[in-house]
Amino acid sequence: MKEVKNIIDSKYHFNDYELKKNFDEAYKDDTFKNIVNKIKLPKEELIKYTSLIKDCSVELKNCENCKNIMECKNTVTGYVYYPSLEQNNLVFSYIACKYKKKLEKERAYQNNVMIVDMPKEILDASMKNIYTDDKNRLETIKWLTTFIKKYEMGEKTKGLYLTGNFGCGKTYLVAACFNELAKKGKKVAIVYYPEFLRELKENFSDDFKNIFNKTKKAELLLIDDIGAETTTNWNRDEILGTILQYRMQESLPTFFTSNLSIKELEEHLAGSDSEGKIKSRRIIERIKYLTDNITMVAENRRK
Repeated sequence: MKEVKNIIDSKYHFNDYELKKNFDEAYKDDTFKNIVNKIKLPKEELIKYTSLIKDCSVELKNCENCKNIMECKNTVTGYVYYPSLEQNNLVFSYIACKYKKKLEKERAYQNNVMIVDMPKEILDASMKNIYTDDKNRLETIKWLTTFIKKYEMGEKTKGLYLTGNFGCGKTYLVAACFNELAKKGKKVAIVYYPEFLRELKENFSDDFKNIFNKTKKAELLLIDDIGAETTTNWNRDEILGTILQYRMQESLPTFFTSNLSIKELEEHLAGSDSEGKIKSRRIIERIKYLTDNITMVAENRRK
């Protein structure tokens, strides 16, 4: 968070009597007293800051009984207003509380996750939070758990082509796997494919070229909802073909989620002409080379 500072100009003309009276009254409060006693300034200077120090004491008291960041009563959630000396000026800043620091530490892995047109909630997906009460999900969960172990050990392994019905949790499961590896420092990318293509086509700027290259070169890549896009020669051959060819050459694990089977995806990518069928077959062969294939038909929890 951007540091917020309030500095009192020592040249300001104060009503010394009223300031001293207010300070002495506030000093009766233990929290106010503890703050003041830690500041190496004479009382004549400190009395100018009475109101701001009182604000700090209120926020510190809020922190004393706070159980978690969701209960925070301070002006800025997760932060406490607190003074410090800078070049003989008393500066008041927002300092992260212990809960905020813990949360930031727990979410530091998210710096290793690039998402493109995905809900931010996907960054919180976790293997420990996945539900296992649907036996139809267990094959996928076991596969992903094994993949994590193998990848951490540096063992070369394929990615996954995960197909299944709407709302069965395909994207969440793969994202949870990716987040676990991001915590180990791996750079991963999760791309909602139909929107990614649309933005790429409409705005192939330097920024989006950069995103395209990061997507292509990510240590782990999930192409989410492939088959939901409208197929064109451009997005099949120039975009998907280029990504897959690079990842084959570099042996980079690549994951796909789709509502289409491999065979249905081949038909989708082919279009209506004979040349398209040949190019689609080439794409499918690359996908098969890069992935294992699991079909997961499970409960739709979006209902």
